[in-house]
Amino acid sequence: MKIADKHSKILQASIKVFAQKGFYNARISEIAQEANVADGTIYLYFNNKYDILITIFEEEIGKIIAKVKQELANVEDPAEKLYKFALIHLNIVEENQDLAEIIQVELRQSSKFIKEYRNKKFAEYLNIISQIVRQGQAAGVFRQDVMPGIFKRAFFGALDEMSRFWLLSSKKKYTVNLAARQISDFFLQGIARQVPGRTSALNDDSSVSPKLFSDVVTV
Repeated sequence: MKIADKHSKILQASIKVFAQKGFYNARISEIAQEANVADGTIYLYFNNKYDILITIFEEEIGKIIAKVKQELANVEDPAEKLYKFALIHLNIVEENQDLAEIIQVELRQSSKFIKEYRNKKFAEYLNIISQIVRQGQAAGVFRQDVMPGIFKRAFFGALDEMSRFWLLSSKKKYTVNLAARQISDFFLQGIARQVPGRTSALNDDSSVSPKLFSDVVTV
């Protein structure tokens, strides 16, 4: 078996074992058995379980980033692009539940991961959202006072919570398409009924200057 094939086979086996057993309870021997390789072979490619976990995250998130960028490249409308991002994200969760389980649950339970790993891939993923916001602001279809740095975390947080709900719930009440459309619409339009003469709390705040907003939207 080629080196690349063994590497990939071990990672796929690890995803399955981590999802089933949990990262802390999983053993190298179980990963080796699932991958149909000797225990010692694992250590030819990875230093330990933590190294495997990091590699899974970096490689799989890298694939997801490439997929999202490719699919968004042909979408011009920023609002539709935001919906498309949500749809792709939720589809990935539904189609790759073992991987989603690791990203949603196992990584967050690893204090070592949280403290020591500089999560550049995740930052790159979130920045796709902020880029959509900036594109919409440049086109004049999104409000200029929206701060991309805040928006990207809030929007991802909504998708993240829906993903967690699906992983932990035995029954799915919503389709992927409905959830993606609703979440993107909430952020694009808000949920408050429009009342003539009413302005938003943000726009009515005289303590915040327009210049501050123009400075912040570049963050």
